[in-house]
Amino acid sequence: MTTTSALDCRYRPQHHYTADRSWLNDPNGLVYANGTYHLFYQHNPSGTVWGNMSWGHATSADLLHWDEQPVAIACDEQEAIFSGSAVLDQTNTSGFGTPDNPPLVAIYTSAYSPASPLSGRQAQSLAYSTDNGATWTKYAGNPVLDRASADFRDPKVFWYDGDAGGYWVMVAVEATDREVVLYKSADLKTWEYLSTFGPANATGECGNAPTCLSFRWTATPGTPSGSWW
Repeated sequence: MTTTSALDCRYRPQHHYTADRSWLNDPNGLVYANGTYHLFYQHNPSGTVWGNMSWGHATSADLLHWDEQPVAIACDEQEAIFSGSAVLDQTNTSGFGTPDNPPLVAIYTSAYSPASPLSGRQAQSLAYSTDNGATWTKYAGNPVLDRASADFRDPKVFWYDGDAGGYWVMVAVEATDREVVLYKSADLKTWEYLSTFGPANATGECGNAPTCLSFRWTATPGTPSGSWW
């Protein structure tokens, strides 16, 4: 574990996390659990340019001072680990932990390589931790959501409590179609289609989902519910 502190590093930004060395990009799944903030991010652990896409990991007690942790979810010969999100599964809906030790669950995009039977596809997968993020295990049933698409990525997941009960919601994108797709799940493993919206505004081909469509979740104070706008 290394500590990244701008206070004693002349050439580092004062209030932005930087990895000790190697390339990093999109933040993935800032989550708070047991007094610790966890930051995951796109990371090449082996170089200073894009490649070997994995999830880097850093932790903080105050969102200002960060400790860099070992790579959380590593790429392999079958898949690169693209962007996503992370949740604390407080009631152990996934069954990866126990009621007394609920798991952290990462929801990420598997970008399948030529060595994989799913070569060329992007689909959504899970990894989980039962030791407060120190180690991560890829779910044996991955991918959990596969649309047979080459550009289906960037899942953002949250728990929704509605009049008909609670469930997980996944918001992801079909990037080249400039569409946002929504699914729901009781356990993070099995997903049911809800709806699609878009395209809107963007007219050209989109290579990266955040540049296609923007949306924000506005929470209702004191509850886990809210609205998209």
